Amino acid sequence: MTVSASPPPIRDPRLTPARPDLADERLRGLVVADRFVPGSARQVTAPLAPLRRAPREEAALDTEALHGEAVTVYEVAGGWAFVQLDRDGYVGYLPAASLGAPGPAPTHRVAALRSFVFPAPDLKRPPLAHLSFGARVAVVGAEGAYARLAGGGFVYAAHLAGLAAREPDVAGTAARFLGTPYLWGGRSSLGLDCSGLVQTALDAAGIAAPRDADMQERALGEPIPVTPGLTGLERGDLVFWRGHVGLMLDAVRLVHANGHHMAVAIEPLAEAEARIRAAGAGPVTTIRRLRAAR
Repeated sequence: MTVSASPPPIRDPRLTPARPDLADERLRGLVVADRFVPGSARQVTAPLAPLRRAPREEAALDTEALHGEAVTVYEVAGGWAFVQLDRDGYVGYLPAASLGAPGPAPTHRVAALRSFVFPAPDLKRPPLAHLSFGARVAVVGAEGAYARLAGGGFVYAAHLAGLAAREPDVAGTAARFLGTPYLWGGRSSLGLDCSGLVQTALDAAGIAAPRDADMQERALGEPIPVTPGLTGLERGDLVFWRGHVGLMLDAVRLVHANGHHMAVAIEPLAEAEARIRAAGAGPVTTIRRLRAAR
C-alpha cells in the first residue's frame, strides 16, 4: 500500500519569506522554491520606508518600517529588496536605498510623535530628516540638550526614551495620535491605519504585536464576553470587527484610526459599532483584554 505524503502546512504569505523562485534557507523542505538563500542582515537607514506587496511604486502599501529597524534581505533587484521585518515578521519589498549595513545597536526610541535630526545641536539649523514615534536610534553622546547619533546628526534629547522605557497606558499612547491622518498600511505619526495604531501603542508598552487586525485578534490578550450592550469594558481593551480594531479609552469611548474620519478619532463605541455594522463589516467579533506587559 502506498501512503501519500501529508501536504505541507498552509503558511501565511504575509509572514513567509518565500516565492516560487526564492525562499529563506530555513524553509528548505517546507516550501517549494527554485533556490534557497540564507538572507543578510540590514537596517533601515531612511526615516521611513514603505513595505510594498510587489517591487514597484504603485504596489499596495502593506506596512512601513521605521528608522533603525532590523530586516533580513533575501534579494536586491531593480532597486527593491525582498525582505522580512525583524519586528513583526512581515514580508515584502522595501526600496533598496532605504537600507544600509547594520550599525551600532539602537539605544533609544523616539518618544515624541515626531522629531527632527539636525546637522548640529542647534534648533535654527535646517533639519536633515524627521523621525517618527517609535523610530530607533543609537545615541553615542550628548551636546547640551541634544543627543548625538552614531550615524551623524543630533536629536533633541527630551524627545527620546531608552529602549527599556515603557509607556504602559496603551490607550493613552493611541490617543496621542488624535487627528493623525488615516493611511492604509501606515504606521508612523504621518499616517497610520487601525492595526498600525494598535501595534505602535503596544510596542511603546513593551508588548510585541503582529501587524494586521486579524493577526492581532488571534494573538493578543484574553477574550472577554461580547455583551449585547457592549458593557463591562475597560481602558485598553481591544475591540475587533472583521478587518478593524480599536482601543477602549474608557468604558464607553473608542480610539481608533478609521476611514470614516480619515484620521485617528475618539468616539462612543456604540456610534462606531452602529456605523461599522451598517457599512458591511458586521458586528463586533471579539473583545480582548490585554495582559500586563512583562
